[in-house]
Amino acid sequence: MFDSRHIRTFHEVVASGSYSAAARALGYTQPAITQQMKALERAVGTPLFTRIGRTMQLTEAGRSLAGHADSILGSLSAAEAQLKAYARLSTGRVRVCGFPSANVALVPEALSGLAASHPGIQVELLEGEPPESLHRLQRGECDITLAFTYPGLREEVPEEVDEVRLLEDQLTVLLPTGHPLARRRAVHLADLAEERWIAGCPRCRANLLHECAELGFVPDIRFATDDNLVVQSLVAQGLGVAMMPALVLPSLALTRVCGRALQPAARRHISAYVYRDHLRIPATAVVLDELRRVASNRVGC
Repeated sequence: MFDSRHIRTFHEVVASGSYSAAARALGYTQPAITQQMKALERAVGTPLFTRIGRTMQLTEAGRSLAGHADSILGSLSAAEAQLKAYARLSTGRVRVCGFPSANVALVPEALSGLAASHPGIQVELLEGEPPESLHRLQRGECDITLAFTYPGLREEVPEEVDEVRLLEDQLTVLLPTGHPLARRRAVHLADLAEERWIAGCPRCRANLLHECAELGFVPDIRFATDDNLVVQSLVAQGLGVAMMPALVLPSLALTRVCGRALQPAARRHISAYVYRDHLRIPATAVVLDELRRVASNRVGC
């Protein structure tokens, strides 16, 4: 309803007591002040000033608007300051949705770097396996989502969503430390044909079935969980072996399990997804840059 410039001019007219004094204070001509006040009166639909002789006085509507002008201009100033803070990256909030192993191995290091360089940016960390994590992005529940795919699988995302490739993650096999194959540096997947298996999320399970089918066997899947710590506990108890991304090997919590490279080598692709327009938001862009930086330091990037 109001033009903020007109409110500022109105405030100065009231404070200085005349159009001419307001013009001198603001560096305008008096006709420019007059035109702005006429435009403001048209916007509110009623006169704001009246003249009694050579004296200009506020109407009842003018007195009402004058009572609000300070708070209006104060709110505008606060909004301008906050928007400048967003642009300077001194504040902002970014919602990141990651799958469990990324939230363990990639995101914390990125957030540590972000806290050092841009302490005013707040990150809300969410969790979701793909493709649900992509759906959360499309529903507006997060600003950046992390997802992984396997060879031959491509994410179906809207045209306005950009994929930012982060790294390729080597797949390994998780074994109990007492397993006969644990003495090897690498294990051939075919040598595990008679083992009991612990499967991960539906996407990881599908890849396990595919990799095994390529070698002519069907894995005996006894358990399924997307919780990496649960997988480790089951393996440590000798209840099965598991295909595990190398990304999480440095954070293995149990000493009775070990990870060994798989032959033939298998990898998954890890990417960040973000709406193209959101790349123009400084806080979102800097969080993405931190994720890129951390990923570039990983083997296989």
